Amino acid sequence: MIIGLTGNIASGKSTVSNMLKESYQIPIIDADIIARQVVEPGETSYDQIVETFGRDILLDDQTINRKKLGQLIFHDSSLREKLNNIVHPAVRRRMEEEKQAHLSRGEKVIVLDIPLLFENNLTHLVDRTIVVFTEEKQQLKRLMNRNHLTEAEAKERMNAQMDPVKKKRLADAVIDNSGSLEQTEQQLEKLMQKWRIFN
Repeated sequence: MIIGLTGNIASGKSTVSNMLKESYQIPIIDADIIARQVVEPGETSYDQIVETFGRDILLDDQTINRKKLGQLIFHDSSLREKLNNIVHPAVRRRMEEEKQAHLSRGEKVIVLDIPLLFENNLTHLVDRTIVVFTEEKQQLKRLMNRNHLTEAEAKERMNAQMDPVKKKRLADAVIDNSGSLEQTEQQLEKLMQKWRIFN
């Protein structure tokens, strides 16, 4: 079974991802980690990004200045689309390679951790979907603390994503991460039993 794990920024998706890995020994293929790997020097995507955005976006060590690139694309949808068209196909290819490697090793359950699972219409890659959800007030507080953002900056980031309520409707299962870690663990355990996934 291939499970798609998703959730909006600061919802606690990484917490649930870690639980799946630690408690159930399920391999996690993380789209965010792969997205960083495919833009490292020597990768095709890196060359395409430098060609598209110029050498101004590079740090002294020739790696991409993610903050500078992020600022460039944040308010310009055409530039954002250009970047996505370079990075997303490379990420999908790498994820598929990793998935096949796990399957060939005999893994029965694999989690694809994809923040934009619904937004980028990637549900065809998975059999079932889990959305990690957090109440808006808590999400805002977590995001401000974690990323050292003002309330306005945090809200801007939250509003740039798909409505979490809509995500919940699209999901096969929802883990509410508004409470304690123990409550999140209990919900996950119930779900694993329901889906007959045991460690």
